[in-house]
Amino acid sequence: MTRIEDYAFPKGLDLLRAWQAGDAEAKAEMTRVFDAAIAGDFDANFGQKADPSRVNSVASVHMLALAVLNDLYGIETREYYHEDPYRYVRANLAVSRLLGVNKFYITWALYAWSCEPLGQTMMYPDKYPPGADPDDMLINKDNWRDLKTPDFTTGVPLAITNILRVHEELTGLPPLLQITAPYSLAADIYGQEPLLGDVVNDPDEVNALLDHLGDVVLGPWMDHHIATFPNGWIELSDASGSPFFIGPDNCKNMSIRSIRHMLRDKPYADRVFDNNYRGDHVALAKKKDRRSRRRGGTEASAAAAPELAPSENPALLSLTDAKVSANPVFIMRLAADNVDISFYEDQAIKRNMPLTSGIGSPQIDRNSIEDLDATKAETREMARSHVAAIRNVCAHVDLPEDNHVSQAWPSHIYFEDVNLHTQFDLVEIILEEVYNSDPIRRKA
Repeated sequence: MTRIEDYAFPKGLDLLRAWQAGDAEAKAEMTRVFDAAIAGDFDANFGQKADPSRVNSVASVHMLALAVLNDLYGIETREYYHEDPYRYVRANLAVSRLLGVNKFYITWALYAWSCEPLGQTMMYPDKYPPGADPDDMLINKDNWRDLKTPDFTTGVPLAITNILRVHEELTGLPPLLQITAPYSLAADIYGQEPLLGDVVNDPDEVNALLDHLGDVVLGPWMDHHIATFPNGWIELSDASGSPFFIGPDNCKNMSIRSIRHMLRDKPYADRVFDNNYRGDHVALAKKKDRRSRRRGGTEASAAAAPELAPSENPALLSLTDAKVSANPVFIMRLAADNVDISFYEDQAIKRNMPLTSGIGSPQIDRNSIEDLDATKAETREMARSHVAAIRNVCAHVDLPEDNHVSQAWPSHIYFEDVNLHTQFDLVEIILEEVYNSDPIRRKA
């Protein structure tokens, strides 16, 4: 009899490593594991909650689960995402257990699945997540006002509802709808480049488009979700609207503003959050002093102002205020932010909010590593400091007794994307620091 408990950390990672390397025996063993998972043999295990006295870890694993099912059974992308919610959820939960993360987090190709119900032309590769066809955008400047509210009882919305219903059944976690925020949805159905052009040249048009998407598409979708799951949560994703791509001011005044517009008068607004605005470091960029000029071969300019620490930088603090307005649930530090974890630790304590730290896919991508030994050493140092920061925040902020382990949203150490190309040695190093950290001791 195959038992998922026999693959407790780090044994599951050993199996994933061997399978990734093409070992035939490992593939046969993986098949036995996933035969059992899909048959429901691990369902009792999936109902176990993480330990609230410890630092916890979660991961987005839907791409890795797709790679596993494609390799073991020949299941292709459309079939994987659309056809069998029990197989989808059980495969994702089994992959999470093999990785060694101790809190579950169910995800899907949310950017693609937010625009597909609107009629956007899609691409479904054989074994990779779907995406919008960039050569066939759904709307343009002349017709976006014609966009209507889709039917949320069929197609992709129904598939998501079924996945969430099964996930709640197996884990006991409340259903977490993940859809695109207005700016990213616009980018996926209008086009990234045309939208960026309008951000610069016609910002009023962009804001009108974003408000229309919130009023006509996303707001009604959220209403439907809460009507279906009164205990549900909603996670918005807005990578395209991040400071890194459109600048801090546009992020605040377009992306985040449109979320606040969309949530006005929503009775469930406190159960909605957006946690993936990335690239905080751009708020620290020094603006060029246009008064500087050369005179006789010398630079004539005022003395350079001393560089402010992140915790004292008004631009970064203003951006953090805006991000908290779109995510009042927890403070998120993403890998692409490139600001030291200590800033987020400090902000979390000052704002009395939990802290989550993201591990970006490039950080653990085996194809981007030049010196594995050096990367391992850097990864351990990073993981140790991030776990320590999270423990310190947990000790100083007001937390429920369960430390949020009964919520479906990501917390503590969050692997932003685990896939076929993940270097599992690095995952193991990070999780060693998680598992080896002392229990959380809350301050009186």
